[in-house]
Amino acid sequence: MGDETASHVATSSPAATPTRRAFRARRVGAFVRGSEEGLWRWSARVASLVPLAGLAFVLTVLIVKAWPAIKVNGPGFLTRTDWVPGSTYANPVVTNGVAHPVGSSYGAWPLIAGTLQTSVIALIVALPISIGTAFALTERLPSWLAKPLSFFVEILAGIPSVIIGLWGVLTLGPFLAAHVYPLVANHVPNVPVLRYFRGPTGYGEGLLTSGLVLGLMIVPIIASTTRDLFLQVPPLPKEGAEALGMTEAEVARRVTIPWVRSGIIGATVLGLGRALGETIAVAMISGSVLGTISPNIFGTMTTVAATIVSQLDSAATDGTGFAIATLAEAGLVLAVISVIVNVAARVIVTNSSRHVAPVGRG
Repeated sequence: MGDETASHVATSSPAATPTRRAFRARRVGAFVRGSEEGLWRWSARVASLVPLAGLAFVLTVLIVKAWPAIKVNGPGFLTRTDWVPGSTYANPVVTNGVAHPVGSSYGAWPLIAGTLQTSVIALIVALPISIGTAFALTERLPSWLAKPLSFFVEILAGIPSVIIGLWGVLTLGPFLAAHVYPLVANHVPNVPVLRYFRGPTGYGEGLLTSGLVLGLMIVPIIASTTRDLFLQVPPLPKEGAEALGMTEAEVARRVTIPWVRSGIIGATVLGLGRALGETIAVAMISGSVLGTISPNIFGTMTTVAATIVSQLDSAATDGTGFAIATLAEAGLVLAVISVIVNVAARVIVTNSSRHVAPVGRG
């Protein structure tokens, strides 16, 4: 009897109570941490699916809206050059079960060609300027000057495109048409390779002006990314190259740029994606001429994005909805191109970060 009483007193003593409470607290804490971890993982997975779901939704809507135009225009939409909305006053005709205005015929090849041409010109202009800017900010300029200039470069990327387009229309285009384009057109040799740079120069609106403005717009994107890549290059390889007698230019050409080559390619593709999708600035300075490809580098033209913006109001007057469907089809083409470019950029940038060679080993 005495032993049982002692045992009961021992188990119910105050010394045992904190132990049980601590054990319960640990169990509750583990449960809460497990719940928080599970909630975090679930939230992260859902968040990772949001961009993919948004992209799938946009592409699905474009396909649905563009399907009537796809049925009527067929594959020839990508190769034809005409852009004729047809007559909205006559009774519509039906083709493949889709009603559309009489005489309507659409071709996107001039739009696609203009988009690609302006983007290529933009890259030719922007790439050397961007690499030179990044090199100056990381290698040549003192830190007290490089930091504010780097901030200024990043600010340029945020300037609204309508402001840059207005500058192109009011300042850059007229200046080039008056002083630069005639000089180029009159002095370029008349050989087959360079004939594209000869001919009428116009009033400053057109292919070359659009490409130059686009190039200036994507310089901040490429330059900022390239600057960050140059900062990741370790000093040991550059110091070793300098110890071997290389000049600063040789170090940049043989060490720094090869070290981040994949990253520069990724930055370039990111800039290309911006150039492909730019709308307002190109619509303001391209001339917005439909149904034709520019005969020379100075001629007026248009792009896919600029056409969608400039033709949207008139397309809304088509009671059959076929003009809107055609613009949706053009948007689908541009969306596919943009998706391919951006996915390629992400893949290249990811691979470049994984293949950085170790330094100081061996």
